[in-house]
Amino acid sequence: MIAALESRRLCKNFGALTVADEIDFRLERGARHALIGPNGAGKTTFINMLTGRLRPSSGQMLLGGEDITPLSQAARVKRGLGRTFQINTLFLNLPVIDNVALAVAEREGVAWSMFRPANRYRAVVDESMALLQTLGLADDAPVHVTRLPYGKQRLVEIAVALGLKPKVLLLDEPAAGVPSLESHRILEVLAALPSEIAILIIEHDMDLVFRFAQRITVLWQGTILVEGTPAEIAANHRVREVYLGERDA
Repeated sequence: MIAALESRRLCKNFGALTVADEIDFRLERGARHALIGPNGAGKTTFINMLTGRLRPSSGQMLLGGEDITPLSQAARVKRGLGRTFQINTLFLNLPVIDNVALAVAEREGVAWSMFRPANRYRAVVDESMALLQTLGLADDAPVHVTRLPYGKQRLVEIAVALGLKPKVLLLDEPAAGVPSLESHRILEVLAALPSEIAILIIEHDMDLVFRFAQRITVLWQGTILVEGTPAEIAANHRVREVYLGERDA
């Protein structure tokens, strides 16, 4: 079966330093997958290559079986690859609804004229409101993003990403800086997303990872150390060694 997203022998070198070493990775269609690893493992470098933010030194990336290696970030987004960032990239001084509507309008090719009031773009606003309703953010639609609690800002960022109708959604630490109670709301939202969207989260919050993911990949020193179910990862002595410095007697 064709994977939703795949990397083949993906490498990245900065001079003599190798930060990604022949990474072979598959994100299956409809997957709920997590990528974890200690600081410096190469997670961000890997994700930046998948999204086109960083060009690989060698290797190949495929989205739905299509080679996207030479494509720009924008071209990958148009083909269905969405992403949120560790630090949110919202328009903080605009209302929530405007942030989401701009994403929907970009997808529809009318973003350049969104600031001209016109009934012909009512469909963009209606779709944006429906999306906010799905994420429990409808009441916050007129509120400027900067006035929202940080946890809700992260939800708005997910709404913006969903406004592009991605086939694959990469979430870079969606719970970073979010209080525990709000991070559980993020988990509920992720669990309720359409099953046809393949989701990969990069996250340090192990409680969130083990509650969300059906499969986990552990990255270490630029290579895949191990991949498996949450139970298999929790029981793996190499994972405990990498994270906790534990060694078998």
